[in-house]
Amino acid sequence: MAKRSRGPAFGLGDIKKSSDYRNRIRGYEKILILIMLLSFVVFIAIAAFAILNEGVDTFVHSVESINLFYYMIAVIVVFAGYALRFPKWEMYTKRLGVKIERRKNFMIYLSMYSMDITPGRWGRAIVSYTINRLTNVKFSKTFPAVVADIFTDFAGFAIVAVASALLVKQYVLVSIVASSLLLIPFIFLYNKSAYSLFSTRLRKYAMFKKLFEVGDKYFVHNKLLGKRVYFYSMLYTIPAMILGGLSLYFVMLAFGINVGYAYLPTIIFISSISTMLGMVTGLPGNIGVTDATLLGFLVAFFGGFGITLGLASVITIFSRLVNIWFVQLFGFSSLAYTLRYWKEDVKKT
Repeated sequence: MAKRSRGPAFGLGDIKKSSDYRNRIRGYEKILILIMLLSFVVFIAIAAFAILNEGVDTFVHSVESINLFYYMIAVIVVFAGYALRFPKWEMYTKRLGVKIERRKNFMIYLSMYSMDITPGRWGRAIVSYTINRLTNVKFSKTFPAVVADIFTDFAGFAIVAVASALLVKQYVLVSIVASSLLLIPFIFLYNKSAYSLFSTRLRKYAMFKKLFEVGDKYFVHNKLLGKRVYFYSMLYTIPAMILGGLSLYFVMLAFGINVGYAYLPTIIFISSISTMLGMVTGLPGNIGVTDATLLGFLVAFFGGFGITLGLASVITIFSRLVNIWFVQLFGFSSLAYTLRYWKEDVKKT
């Protein structure tokens, strides 16, 4: 059996037993449950706010008025947006020399989104564990693919948010500042000089030694991707982000808000800027911030279309259900499915 490398001390190393992987998943499940509870509390707070302003009957009537046909379209659009980004993930793994059957790679890719509730979405690195167990390729070699996927997603959000803000002609500066803050951490992951600024000072401490050993290998493997890969990735990422914004449009239709196509840039802006502002905070699942921003912008931009605080609250809750918890559903289902790839006898690549 192929020899496995020792993982770094901070827990991003290669896992030796499938039971370790299951225990790790159980740990993430506990975190997920905690975030679900916090999200539920936020939903209750939003509902209570709406009820206090408009009464129980109005709020309940808004919930009961949902058109499931349009809501299911919103669900399909969200999944299509995630599926559309698979080619870029496949390209990353191929560039890094990882050989995986497309069907298996797609399931591994989907399992990555089970970790989108983690701060900065860095929990997506869980897929590097799966790839290691399936192919024996070390974590440090596949982690650049995870970084590239997160970076291009964030860059896509930034481009769509700024572009839609320019079309709406509002909050352009806010969009630019939020985009800049969102992308700052990647300076240390793509600029070797910035990375060395910290590594040269901290690697002398035992607790950081293995961290920077992996970091050094990461920069070596990251060169395999090449700069053109990132421009190519935008061909998939930007349309995917637009689809994410369109999901809000169909949720609005589901609750009887029939706005014309001319307002699609505004809806995409609301969806992207609310998500991005939540990301900037680093809160798990963007809890609270995205909800409040989405609620406020819906009333501000579409109050004239009959979106009151009560209806905006309902749209916010149902939009977040499809954009967070539906994603977690197919993400964790895929993560559980990929357990079968974790076998004692690891294949050589």
